[in-house]
Amino acid sequence: MSEIDSYGGSTRWRFDATGAFRLDRDSGRWWLVDPLGNGFLSVGLNHIDDSDLKYPHNLEVWQKRYGGSRERWISEGVVADLRNWGFNSIGWTQQYIGGGWREKFDWSQIVVVEHGAQWTVADLEAAGMPYIIQMRLAENENWNGRPYYPDVFDADFDDHCAYLARSICVDAAASKNLIGYSFVDAPLWFRHPAGADWPGLEGLEGDKREAKLFEIATKYYETIHRHIRTYDPHHLILGDRYNGDNELPDVVFEAAKPYIDVLSVQYYPGNDQASRDHVITHARGLHERVGKPILIPDIGNWTATELNPQRTMDGVPDQATRASHYIDTFTDLVREPWLLGWHWCGYVENLSRGWGMKDPWDEPYGEYVDPIADFNRTVYDLL
Repeated sequence: MSEIDSYGGSTRWRFDATGAFRLDRDSGRWWLVDPLGNGFLSVGLNHIDDSDLKYPHNLEVWQKRYGGSRERWISEGVVADLRNWGFNSIGWTQQYIGGGWREKFDWSQIVVVEHGAQWTVADLEAAGMPYIIQMRLAENENWNGRPYYPDVFDADFDDHCAYLARSICVDAAASKNLIGYSFVDAPLWFRHPAGADWPGLEGLEGDKREAKLFEIATKYYETIHRHIRTYDPHHLILGDRYNGDNELPDVVFEAAKPYIDVLSVQYYPGNDQASRDHVITHARGLHERVGKPILIPDIGNWTATELNPQRTMDGVPDQATRASHYIDTFTDLVREPWLLGWHWCGYVENLSRGWGMKDPWDEPYGEYVDPIADFNRTVYDLL
């Protein structure tokens, strides 16, 4: 097993230490480099929300195990679990808390998937682990049944980006644990199924629409880049968290390239080799087109449980199969030279998302968690 430093990086791959996370390459492979100068794969966990332990069915667990203390839950629960399971970073912390997931989900539906609050910079710093923090520049997510596309040329959008930067980056800029900033989860850059679209695209088709979309995307990414760099000249800009299953317009990537460091693309592959091959082929193509390394910021699987019997996934009949699906997926992916890591979905099973590493009573699903923990601890050895 490779030697692991305090950030979760591997001392087998050495680079210049700068005191902050950055990018580098070695023999054609892209790396996140941790503040100590070691190669780092971000093996993170998403959707970590203490409200998942505050339902009537599990409130007693929250009170007895953690004394009703968020600070204890972060240190004794979240951090202890992640380290025990071989995860080395905290991804997007917001959790689905309602809407659209009560029955077998159909992406053709127009639903509103409500989210809880994101962890603050103070929470993330208290955890003492590498982390990503999200900035919601727009409300055009594919799961958002009430989408809003801002006018990026209006002063209000500039004010919004300026607020996000000063409210987040001022506190995070000196952090040695911050990996970088990401933006909107699964944005739709085309017209939304609910009917919303970017102002200025009305009535445009073909080349004229493409040209205007490039102009909009350029202003969108330039504006937030400028405001982040006002306060934080060093940390990585990870861009929007594109959904690899959506159509992704080339003009948006072209517009984003000067203003992002990393391409963030999420996938939810099936439990078969064809699905895994599709993820690799698709992501490899994006890397070749955009020229940026790729982080998979959200990926996961699920199976029916006691409280969520409707949460079924083809080819994943039980918790043990969830583990083998994880291992098979990343055994293939980790060898790709453009991959910077992945962030798994999610922590405690709730009644909205309906799946997690732990059951609704804060107990790990052992047949699922234990093999994943063993795999995560040896992930650098696969390179």
